[in-house]
Amino acid sequence: MKSIQSIHSLKAGVIGTGFIGPVHVEALRRLGVTVTAICDVADLGAKAAARLAIPHAFADYRDLLTSPEVDVVHITTPNRFHCEMSLAALRAGKHVVCEKPLAMNTRETARIVAATRAAKRVFAVNYNVRFYPAVLALRRLVEHGDLGDIIHVNGSYMQDWLFKGTDYNWRLLPKEGGKLRAVADIGTHWMDTVSFILGAGIQSVLADLATWHKTRQRPLGEVQTFAKADAKMKYATYRVQTDDFASVLLRFANGARGNLGVSQVAAGRKNCIRIEIYGSKKSAWWCSEEPETLHFGNRDGANESAVRATPAFGDGAAGLMDYPPGHVEGFPDTFKMNFRNIYTAIAGGPGERLFASANDGHQEVAVCEAILKSNQARKWVSVL
Repeated sequence: MKSIQSIHSLKAGVIGTGFIGPVHVEALRRLGVTVTAICDVADLGAKAAARLAIPHAFADYRDLLTSPEVDVVHITTPNRFHCEMSLAALRAGKHVVCEKPLAMNTRETARIVAATRAAKRVFAVNYNVRFYPAVLALRRLVEHGDLGDIIHVNGSYMQDWLFKGTDYNWRLLPKEGGKLRAVADIGTHWMDTVSFILGAGIQSVLADLATWHKTRQRPLGEVQTFAKADAKMKYATYRVQTDDFASVLLRFANGARGNLGVSQVAAGRKNCIRIEIYGSKKSAWWCSEEPETLHFGNRDGANESAVRATPAFGDGAAGLMDYPPGHVEGFPDTFKMNFRNIYTAIAGGPGERLFASANDGHQEVAVCEAILKSNQARKWVSVL
């Protein structure tokens, strides 16, 4: 009970008011954490503060960092700002929750790892997919050997929000999001999640990256993530320099192999994560579009399905679910449970730290750099 009371005493500030910033605000409020400040350029921060009933609005993130009303800083800005904002927040003595990817390259992520160690503050990267109950259950099954030795892992992360040539977002631009787009934006979620489940990092990769829309139409003016094209909007043509889709072969530290497909031009797939784990005893698979159900495959018996929070599902998500079976826990709940785990650690409460650390964020960026090298060299590349 002590840690819950401490969680409620912590105050959060959010930098960034696009699609994901308000998701952070909502999840924090569901935990009973007070969001005291929000920040964005020009008048975007003030507008978001009024809309979300947040008392303090800032146009400069450095002003938010100096506020005594903020204990924990959530960074939900475009990727190119992550490094400078993370380092500044740590210097200001704040705990940090940063959106993924952690930064633009491993030079930047290494600086964040070192600064986190020196500051002795909790630093988390928002790989929220870890906190689907089915993912936590899979982790426990692998840990206990219920699936046997892991032979290989298959899966994908598919979306269609950039399917059209008129679909646009800052993530399409290398200077804003980095040289990798589909892989860095959603593929890293899958790779982090599978590494978390297996308890083993990715050691080498063989990648094939592709761009379907060689040119796109960019609106004359910024648009929000997942916004639809407006017939009245004016556009300018530009050349696309980031990946629309990719296929990646993976070798994990425990000897398992993996096969990942990623796409942001997969018509009809809104936010579909699939993970299939094949072991020497049995297999297990899960899809985020049916988040409540785990499936199990057997060689000599009937296949099985298990609903969240029932005995067949297992106890891997114990303490990280709030609703009984049949009351769906999905995407918003993963943020809540991730933040509960992070804020409990900040408050010095008990329990295993399951959230992604700065080291984990650094590792994912290292994997991305190896994927870029592999695609260019057309061969297997080790993750450094």
